[in-house]
Amino acid sequence: MRCVTLTRKTKETSIDLVLDLDSPGRGEISTGIAFFDHMLTAMATHGRFGLSCRAKGDLEVDVHHTIEDTGIVLGQAFRDAIGDGRGITRFSHAIIPMDESLATVALDCGGRGYLVYRGAFAHPRVGGIEREIFEHFFYSLCIHGGITAHLTMEGKNDHHKCEALFKAFGIAIGAATRLGGDADHVPSTKGVL
Repeated sequence: MRCVTLTRKTKETSIDLVLDLDSPGRGEISTGIAFFDHMLTAMATHGRFGLSCRAKGDLEVDVHHTIEDTGIVLGQAFRDAIGDGRGITRFSHAIIPMDESLATVALDCGGRGYLVYRGAFAHPRVGGIEREIFEHFFYSLCIHGGITAHLTMEGKNDHHKCEALFKAFGIAIGAATRLGGDADHVPSTKGVL
């Protein structure tokens, strides 16, 4: 169950995604948005989970629908792969530098979707993508994944800030979903996530 295959088809996008929490380095990402592919690859590589994503969207309109819907499907995949949460670490954090930039991510895979996003890009676009869509991607992922995340970034180079943020999120989510020593333990005082 820790490997999930999902498909989402709307009038705006078609997304096929495979998430494998236990197979690092496996997968191919193709969304038609080169910089976004680069960010998702960095997230999966440093998070040590397998991710394949083939997305086709209405890029003639803009990138918004493709990136948003990828966040929705990736969030759903994490929720499904985590299942009832037995054996996962649940909480994690990462502080990742990239040259002059620094990103911090703290998260909880406890079933309650929420996003706190601090930091800003200096330019209207990062890698050719409108800057506000990155926050929206993480919002969509967290809400649909049942993940509470606090993301912060600082620095001067927008590419470095963005890449550090995706790497930090990958490392934190990879660690939080990793299985610990007690496979029957649900990490919650309630007994359920």
